[in-house]
Amino acid sequence: MQIHIQAINFRLTNDLRELIERRLEFGLGNRGEHIQRIIVHLSDINGPRGGVDKCCHISVILPHLQNVIIEDTETDIFIAIGRAVDRATRTVSRRLERHANRRRTSKSPNPIPMSDDSQAL
Repeated sequence: MQIHIQAINFRLTNDLRELIERRLEFGLGNRGEHIQRIIVHLSDINGPRGGVDKCCHISVILPHLQNVIIEDTETDIFIAIGRAVDRATRTVSRRLERHANRRRTSKSPNPIPMSDDSQAL
């Protein structure tokens, strides 16, 4: 599982990078074999003016499935990251479960056709 983190109008410190990687590994690590790449964009929309403007955009690239894209905007970047990672974890888990269920259903054996003799009973 590859994790790419980018910051726009925002200073990305090593501590913040490690926090994001830990949260993603904790939330999605058990699904890592199904995830090709995770891209995280952090941005400060209003810059120094403040307000509800810290944005965390997470894209989870799943091979052979639709990508999961989550965005959360808060006043605190740590809250935005936490909420976005939680939502991404739930969405990826749900999408992978649905895909596995569809595969199981489509692979179920066809019923054995009854012969004319067995219908007479």
